[in-house]
Amino acid sequence: MRILVCNDDGIGAPGLVFLESVARLISGDVWVVAPEAKRTAGSGAITVARPLTITRHDERHFATSGTPADSVVVAMTWLFAGGQRPDLVLSGVNDGRNVAEDLTYSGTLGIAREASFWGIPAIGFSRVKEPVIGGEDAPWLAAFIREIWQDRADWLPEGHYLSVNLPERLPAPITEPRVGRDKIGSLAEEVSRDGARVEIIVPRGRPKTTSPGDENEAIDSGKVTVNRLCWCADVPLGPGLLSRLPQG
Repeated sequence: MRILVCNDDGIGAPGLVFLESVARLISGDVWVVAPEAKRTAGSGAITVARPLTITRHDERHFATSGTPADSVVVAMTWLFAGGQRPDLVLSGVNDGRNVAEDLTYSGTLGIAREASFWGIPAIGFSRVKEPVIGGEDAPWLAAFIREIWQDRADWLPEGHYLSVNLPERLPAPITEPRVGRDKIGSLAEEVSRDGARVEIIVPRGRPKTTSPGDENEAIDSGKVTVNRLCWCADVPLGPGLLSRLPQG
């Protein structure tokens, strides 16, 4: 089983090192491709028509100058081109939870979405800030991934991938929460002003909005959350709207 491990926090991030150690409990065929540095909120952007630099750290560790999703593109179009493709892509572990609108902004989940474009099962992992990491964490998460992999037929229609948030401590109970609302990037700070030119910054962080049954409530109560995401949901507009649109 070939596993590709990527992230959006950079090739040296502790979460990536941890997730690779988990992957190695599952398979001896583990590869790592990750950005050179932190690329938070990279979403699913990829680099086209501009050069990408790839730095080989050793036989199975590569850093790219591009976006988080570029890690998958680099793997599929260059590293594994013409050879064995990954069976599974693991992304993370992100330094901080990914909930609500982050499901779209997140580079961690942008990686999983890009993998799904290639038809590869993918799971994006995120964890609360400053977790309490113990000796059971890696074996428990490896067992979790094995079970998810064995049952992939239940969650892997075309275009689907998983988002998993880990609480402060593992092992923990697992739940499938409702996706809530907790908007990052909702305010700006003016840094400088020079005539018509204004410089602003959108700070990190979120308001920590929560409501009953959402991801934040579950994570704060010590649960692992699992959500199945999809980019290709075919939801009809409905005949009522179509009948009102101007026809050519």
